[in-house]
Amino acid sequence: MTPGAGTPAGTPGPRNGPARRTGTGTKAPSNAARRSTPRSTSSTRTAAGAAARPRPRRATPGHVAPAVPGTGVLVTGGASGIGRATALAVAEAGRPVAVWDMDGDGAAETAEMCARTHGVRACAATIDVTDSSAHGPALAEALDSLESIGGFVHAAGISGPMSIDFIDEATWDPVLDVNVRAAALLLRALLEPFRAAGPGSAAVLVSSIEGLFGSAMLAAYCSSKAAVLGLMRSVAHRYAIDGFRVNAVCPGAVATPMLIPAFDLPGFRQRIEERTPLGRIADPAEIARPIRFLLSDEASFVTGTHLVVDGGMTSVTAI
Repeated sequence: MTPGAGTPAGTPGPRNGPARRTGTGTKAPSNAARRSTPRSTSSTRTAAGAAARPRPRRATPGHVAPAVPGTGVLVTGGASGIGRATALAVAEAGRPVAVWDMDGDGAAETAEMCARTHGVRACAATIDVTDSSAHGPALAEALDSLESIGGFVHAAGISGPMSIDFIDEATWDPVLDVNVRAAALLLRALLEPFRAAGPGSAAVLVSSIEGLFGSAMLAAYCSSKAAVLGLMRSVAHRYAIDGFRVNAVCPGAVATPMLIPAFDLPGFRQRIEERTPLGRIADPAEIARPIRFLLSDEASFVTGTHLVVDGGMTSVTAI
């Protein structure tokens, strides 16, 4: 593979089906009866009383060998923070990347970094993920550039710090629209690209430890991140029959543009670090690597669950 933008990622090798059992060289008696129905998977007894070996259970839809993950990955919120780190992490693994963000310049910069540093196909789009009418055209452009999309990461998100006392539609709706509604509509839109990419396609939604616990000043954000987990479980159930996986990550405190401004508040960073057993704030790349794992075939039997990546904070205390 020659590095540079527009270079195709390595194509997956052929998938091998279940190995066929060959004969042992002993010819069966000519009067042996042929079975016309599947053999039971439970042990049976032969005429001599010996236990017969059960035949392996046949594969059913949803129980298929995962594909080699060479398909493209769509990352929302990819202009900065966890989204940018994730785009770079999957590009490092050789996967083409489509980067979406309202910050078009930042998205383009991320895509250029992926192509230049890791030699994969990469494209960018300036898009408001809450505008469902823009999903189809942007997906068509991404598919034209990457040739396939078999991975999706919804890292776009906003916080909306406000308690329930003062919240109204203008502060509630945007948080739920970006964090949950857009994720649901994009998962729906990606069903056909995932089917074209084949079994092994996977999605990861970025939730938060705020979705597991409550913060008094983050009513909308906590609600949205809890809803992301419910959405993830529902869609994982729906997609399993097609061999697709859907999971979520729940980051703790991460040095992203969403959190960094709070570091200027007196004592804020110190309090977070003291309550985190690892004693520090995470770098976005430390969230991106678990996301890359969940997208990969190394997580081929992981679906419908969430992975907490918080330096141990929620293992010892509520947030």
